[in-house]
Amino acid sequence: MKFLELKLPPVLIFAAFGVLMWLAGLVTPDAGIDGKIRLVLAIALLVIGGCLAMAGVFGLKKANTTFNPASPDQASVLVCTGIYRYTRNPMYTGLLFGLFAWACYLGNPLSLLLVFAFSLYMTRFQIKPEERILKSIFGKEYTLYKNRVRRWL
Repeated sequence: MKFLELKLPPVLIFAAFGVLMWLAGLVTPDAGIDGKIRLVLAIALLVIGGCLAMAGVFGLKKANTTFNPASPDQASVLVCTGIYRYTRNPMYTGLLFGLFAWACYLGNPLSLLLVFAFSLYMTRFQIKPEERILKSIFGKEYTLYKNRVRRWL
């Protein structure tokens, strides 16, 4: 399955999982949680996710290095400051929070399983290949960073 590594844009994967979650809601019952509670929780998670993702983009822009997920080999700087002190993948973590928000809004327990599936897919086909490339570029500095900072949160 190596052919899937770094091939599909993460935003496309995010959208595909969002559609799958919506479809899951059509065929399975919701959890019975009040709609207002679901909405408030969804908005809170969406705001957190958006802030994480934007902090990641701004951190890479500030360092003047690539934030194109299809080209991690073009990274010119290992960014370890800002949000990157807490998560190695703030943009993907932001997408994950977005899917959590969507799952809360839908109120469908099956959607939560799809959020977990998204994290597995992203780890296997996007993050681990990126990590291999960054290790080849930055060597021991990246290994030390990896040992200090979590992949997600």
